[in-house]
Amino acid sequence: MAAAVLLIASGCVGVGGPLPSAPPHHRARGFVNENPAFQRPDFWALQTFRARRLWAALTGGPAAPEFPRVANDGRVLRDHRGPTITWIGHATVLVQLDGVNVLTDPQFSERASPVRFAGPRRLNPPGLAFEDLPPIHAVVISHDHYDHLDRPTVQRLAAAHRPRFFVPLRFKAWFRAAGITDVEELDWWESRTIGSVTFTATPVQHWSARSPFDTNRRLWAGWAIAGRERRLFFAGDTGYYDGFRRIGERLGPFDLTLVSIAAYEPPSVMAHTHTTPEESLRLFRDVGGRTFVAIHWGTFDLSEEPIDEPPRRLAAAARAQGLPDARVWILAHGETRAW
Repeated sequence: MAAAVLLIASGCVGVGGPLPSAPPHHRARGFVNENPAFQRPDFWALQTFRARRLWAALTGGPAAPEFPRVANDGRVLRDHRGPTITWIGHATVLVQLDGVNVLTDPQFSERASPVRFAGPRRLNPPGLAFEDLPPIHAVVISHDHYDHLDRPTVQRLAAAHRPRFFVPLRFKAWFRAAGITDVEELDWWESRTIGSVTFTATPVQHWSARSPFDTNRRLWAGWAIAGRERRLFFAGDTGYYDGFRRIGERLGPFDLTLVSIAAYEPPSVMAHTHTTPEESLRLFRDVGGRTFVAIHWGTFDLSEEPIDEPPRRLAAAARAQGLPDARVWILAHGETRAW
């Protein structure tokens, strides 16, 4: 249950006070969200949630439904030259843009956990096997939770592909300890380029921790990825707040917007750090999105909504808002689409 505890603890305990002349989200020993209304979950709400998750883990819970999959051996991806995206699972997406191959929050392990014998187990294998990846040139990391930053996966990527890792602030030491040195740290609104592709870290509303002792020591971020003619926004993990309008104004509009649609129940624990399907569509509109791509669902069971509810709820909300199916992509694991 160590991973479950880490996935529900939150807040900015122990990060210290503001720093003179530093950005408002910086603190002496870490970072805070820019939304003044952000709150940590109530202590008893957390304990109740933990008890329910432990009971579900001990009893096995309901059987996971079967989700659509597309067989993908990567051959077309290794030969393709146009812009594509491939949903590998959870928040892991392969982006091909202007000859640059990018992975978002790569997670290929069996569990999202600090240990191999416990913690959330993968419900669906990766939609594209690690061995079938095309050459990976860049990796973006949104934050340090185990379902988004997986040490065995990034070590394997570094050894096999030698990509450049774009990460939020204070990640370099962690990567160095993992034997990875080609790492660029970015604060919110800072940018780096590979070829014609620009990577910009953006604010989102979340938190960080890999142990009970490092909460909010590392920054969290979304990523705007812009090529010569196309651009996308990867939100990572985030709650909804009005800061996304500023991202749209400064960096949008976006041809694709990749947003989490799951891990929203119970609201007493999740409301400030994960979007509901309806909130994810608000985020999509705020940043100036043209096509919505649903991520962060159907791979790990991290919360209390039925595992198959998020895509159904998203589709219903999109229809109610008059969004055509062509603008709301609910991909199968392993599915590739041109954009």
